[in-house]
Amino acid sequence: MGRCWVPSRGSTVRRSAGFRGSRAGTLGAGLMAVLLLSSLLAPWIAPHAPLDQSFGILQQPSLSHPFGTDELGRDVFSRVLHGLRASLLVAVATAVLAGLVGVFLGLIAGYLGGWVDAVVMRLMDMVLAFPAMLLAVVMVAVMGGGLVPLIIALTVVGVPPYARLTRAAVISIRERGYVTAQRAAGASTPDIMARTVLPNSLGGAAVQFVVAASTAVLTESGLSFLGLGLPPPNPALGAMLAAGNDNLFIAPWYALAIGLVITVVVVALDLLGSGLQRQFGAAARRSAVVA
Repeated sequence: MGRCWVPSRGSTVRRSAGFRGSRAGTLGAGLMAVLLLSSLLAPWIAPHAPLDQSFGILQQPSLSHPFGTDELGRDVFSRVLHGLRASLLVAVATAVLAGLVGVFLGLIAGYLGGWVDAVVMRLMDMVLAFPAMLLAVVMVAVMGGGLVPLIIALTVVGVPPYARLTRAAVISIRERGYVTAQRAAGASTPDIMARTVLPNSLGGAAVQFVVAASTAVLTESGLSFLGLGLPPPNPALGAMLAAGNDNLFIAPWYALAIGLVITVVVVALDLLGSGLQRQFGAAARRSAVVA
């Protein structure tokens, strides 16, 4: 019987070292740490209240207003910090929920096969048949605006990639020697799926988590830009970008600041995803069965 790679202290150290060796991954992790910390501490580090309208309208950036003020006299920097917290909350919640549902569906489809696989994959194909943004717009429009409908819509859109990645990994794992040995030893199907197959098939899902979060940030910003995100006066990056676009020739720094923040978030997640892909890709190569 072939042998499989079993995680050990040494291999864990090598995986961590591999991630640290990725400059892109390290930079992305650092940027995301700063962004997450800034969003979590927004109520304390924001120089002004996000709804305070006591400042001049469309003021240029200054020491007291680093990103200037908006069309209602509110501090843009303070609103960006609070809007960033909402965007990251939506991104993380969406990636987690879509991951839980998608990994479960991919696991049962890949391991059980047959009609279960056919039904699950056809459902995923139905979701993928619609453009993600269009499907999210329709769902949010039907359910109404707000945080919960937004998360539900983005979760539905985010499930298929998780399911397809997990299914592909499970199919390659289910016939390996250590899985066959467990079946021969009398282990039950749920036990094999939960204890052996699932842990060995999560590498792709870990990378997809970052991709899903990045996609959620962009989609949430797009929905907010269209007026389908968080209801006003709650700060949302997409809605602020739309307002900045309306005043682009009067106060170009307004839209530029919001667009820059969205870009930094997406780039940070992309760099982090590259680092994770390198880490789990190396782990998958070491875990290959040797005949």
